[in-house]
Amino acid sequence: MTKDSRHMKRYTAPRSWPLPRKEYVWAVKPVPGPHSKEQSVPLMVALRDMLHLGRTSAEIRKILGRREVLVDGRVRMNYKHIVGLMDVISIPRIDRHYRVLLNPRGRISLKDIDASQSTWKLVRIMDKRKIRGGRTQLNLHDGRNMIVDKDSYKTGDVLKISLPDQKVISKVDIKEDSLAMLTGGAHIGTVCRIKKIEKTRNPMPNIVEFHEGFNTIVDYVFMVGSDRSEIEVAEVSII
Repeated sequence: MTKDSRHMKRYTAPRSWPLPRKEYVWAVKPVPGPHSKEQSVPLMVALRDMLHLGRTSAEIRKILGRREVLVDGRVRMNYKHIVGLMDVISIPRIDRHYRVLLNPRGRISLKDIDASQSTWKLVRIMDKRKIRGGRTQLNLHDGRNMIVDKDSYKTGDVLKISLPDQKVISKVDIKEDSLAMLTGGAHIGTVCRIKKIEKTRNPMPNIVEFHEGFNTIVDYVFMVGSDRSEIEVAEVSII
């Protein structure tokens, strides 16, 4: 394996990573994971460069080695492990909890949340398929696969699940007058109310129109609530 395949320079890192480009040469190269590189960051970047829990990579590795960091309720020790959209990072020893979001500049940000909010997360249904026994497998945006007996879900719906046991608490349907956070386009990171969903009769994505006076493709729509948003947006988050 060449050096280039094991390392990554900062100027090649995704623009969504909140890293200074010219101060240092190297950045942590993440291990492959369920999130896209543009909507996730390695744990090292989250803990050192965003939360400032340590000044060096050695200090962060010690924290991880002491099993002090949880992602979605499970201990993570690999500093290259990626955390992405809607993941929950918890540091129980100092009673701090954060949700991974996108801010209006398209940067990964960490929203400070309280302990009660750290026990659940939102996951978007990306696809589904029938499996043996007449049950349905839901493929979620964070790489999880969930098996359900009763298929009352559709692609684009969002589930509120408990952590770490992954039990469904509630569902947010993708429908008119519900609230969605945008994960791409000119209005990325903002929460808007859906006015109309226009289904296209071609391979192109459906178009979603908002009461705020603009539209986008359905792929950029992440439902966050019906009457009110389940999450707080990232304007006042750590970036």
